[in-house]
Amino acid sequence: MTDATVSTSRPRAILPALEKIYLPLDTFAETLLRVLCGVLLVTHGYGKIVNPFGAVGMVESLGFYPGVFWSPLLAATEFFGGILIAIGLFTRPASFAAMIVLLVTVYFHGVVQGEGLGGAEKSILWAAILFFFAIRGANSQSVDAKLGKQF
Repeated sequence: MTDATVSTSRPRAILPALEKIYLPLDTFAETLLRVLCGVLLVTHGYGKIVNPFGAVGMVESLGFYPGVFWSPLLAATEFFGGILIAIGLFTRPASFAAMIVLLVTVYFHGVVQGEGLGGAEKSILWAAILFFFAIRGANSQSVDAKLGKQF
């Protein structure tokens, strides 16, 4: 196999009978993860979108100036980005933007707040999930797929 060749085959299950369960649920599991990720981002961003300038002090304390620019951008990324991720529209850019937000929260909790790994672990997990969708995009159960194009 050369470097340019990518294998898309999956290893066979140790218990082949389980493939009858795994294979049909493959797309469903990925869709469920994407939808939950998006809905939870919307839920998390709702308070910020209602008061888009409410995080001005917080973002400026992290070095993001002017806060009146970054605070509404944070709110929009979480709220509207979450909607886009949930429905699978512009999944890659929305996931990438939200991943950047989550990486900042890793720094915020882990370093600024001094909470270390214990304080940053949820943000690390969120960032990893968003990284997956930023690279992978949405699957066949998405608006992107229905449009026949992905960003």
